[in-house]
Amino acid sequence: MEIDEQDRQILILLQKESALSHAEVGERVGLSAASAWRRIKRLEEAGIIRSRVALLDAAKAGLTVQVVVTVSLRHHGDGQRETFEEWVRSHPEVMECYALTGDKDYVLRVMVADMEAYDHFLTGDLLRQDCVASASSSIVLRQIKYTTALPLAKSPKA
Repeated sequence: MEIDEQDRQILILLQKESALSHAEVGERVGLSAASAWRRIKRLEEAGIIRSRVALLDAAKAGLTVQVVVTVSLRHHGDGQRETFEEWVRSHPEVMECYALTGDKDYVLRVMVADMEAYDHFLTGDLLRQDCVASASSSIVLRQIKYTTALPLAKSPKA
C-alpha cells in the first residue's frame, strides 16, 4: 500500500495521541473528519495500524525491574525453537523477544515487580526449560530512551 504525505502525518499524529477523534485528526492534518476516518480505516485494513493502545507507566503499575536476557538453546533442531518461542508467548513478563544471529539465540526484555519475581522467572521457569542451555541477565539501571513511535520521515526515494 502506498502511503502519501497525509497518511504519514496521520500516522505520526496517532502514534503520539491515539485517542484523538477523527475530527481532531482531520483538523490537524487539513482534512475533513470523514476523509480522516476513511484514511484511518484504510490504514487499519492494510494492517499498517495494528491497534490503538494505552501506554502505561511501568513503575506506577508496580513493575520496577527491567531485565535484558540473552538465551542460548541446547539444540536448534527437533522443534526446540518452536517450543521456546511458544513458551515466550505464554509469559506476559516477557515484553519483547528477538531471534538473533551470532553467539546467542534470543534476547528478551522482561518486566517484573522486584528481584524476587525475577529470580522466580529465571530460576523457577526459564532455566527449567529443557530447550534452554543458558541465559545471561543484565539488569537495566535506567532507561535513556523509549519510544513506540516508528520513524516515519520521508524516504529519500519519495
